[in-house]
Amino acid sequence: MSHTVVTTTTTTRSSSGEGFLNLGYTRSVQGLLKIAQMVALLIAFLCVHCARGWTDYSAFRYFEVVTLWFLIAFLIFYLMYVFRLQSKIPCINWTMTELLHYGVGTILVFIASIVAAVKSGGVSELEAGSAFGFIATFLLAVSIWTSYKVTCGSQPTSASV
Repeated sequence: MSHTVVTTTTTTRSSSGEGFLNLGYTRSVQGLLKIAQMVALLIAFLCVHCARGWTDYSAFRYFEVVTLWFLIAFLIFYLMYVFRLQSKIPCINWTMTELLHYGVGTILVFIASIVAAVKSGGVSELEAGSAFGFIATFLLAVSIWTSYKVTCGSQPTSASV
């Protein structure tokens, strides 16, 4: 009496780890938050840059430099995650690097927004720029919280005896 054994195997592939683009990042919470930060920083920069009647040139130049610098920095981080470039350079802890940028960005954009609000002199474009600076500050603080939760949150603390 002969028996025949038939085995079937199924293989499933996940497309999230493959390919050149990570389009899932654009729809994730981190991706949407980064887009909102970049939009708020861009609007803040454009409001101040296009305004006429500056009362204090040095204060608003500082505001422009800070908003434009962090707009470019967060655009680079966004493109890195979309094109999966962080996996090509594994020697850098990208989560901690991003957390550091968020921390410094939150402080500097907050200071620049306070200075812009104080020195606006009733010019509506400058007031709008400082308002969008405060919105960007809030979004950066939210990113600090989410990056901190990813980096330092829920570490396993089991002790084996």
